[in-house]
Amino acid sequence: MIFQYWGATEEEIQSSVIGDDLCSDATLIATRSITIAATPEKVFPWIRQMGFGRAGWYSYDWLDNLGRKSATAIHDEWQTVESGDKVPAGPTSFTASIVDAPRHFVLEIESLGKKSPKLHFTLAYELRDDPQGTRLVTRMRSRIKLPLGSVIEKVILGPGDGIMLRRQLLTIRKNLSL
Repeated sequence: MIFQYWGATEEEIQSSVIGDDLCSDATLIATRSITIAATPEKVFPWIRQMGFGRAGWYSYDWLDNLGRKSATAIHDEWQTVESGDKVPAGPTSFTASIVDAPRHFVLEIESLGKKSPKLHFTLAYELRDDPQGTRLVTRMRSRIKLPLGSVIEKVILGPGDGIMLRRQLLTIRKNLSL
């Protein structure tokens, strides 16, 4: 799958990441990583402020932010997200399932906000110390138990998420170097 393990080392792919247990029966797992020349304390605010109508997603804004440019600075008013809070994602919302500054941030969605055995998606951000600053390791896990669910994951969700997340990680690194 395209970008399934973009930037990740074999150790990162094989190791556990915060929030793996939230979607333990995932049928699609992807790990993407990047090294950023900044401390976790400097990187974490960029992740915490993400969301539609907030800082955006730092990816292809015309697609995931309806053309509104993602933030290029830290905004104090968007730094209040805590575990259990909703993070807007367009027509639906993620739940910030785990917020442990400055190390862990996990977004989760289950069937458009309702508990369901049919759809489960998590996106975890783990900030690890690195000699060059921070190693930002992400893990996407999903399970879609619908007709053609595995096709949706392999053909649409996996590649699409990979392309978008790669851009997100590169943009966060770029913003921290400005």
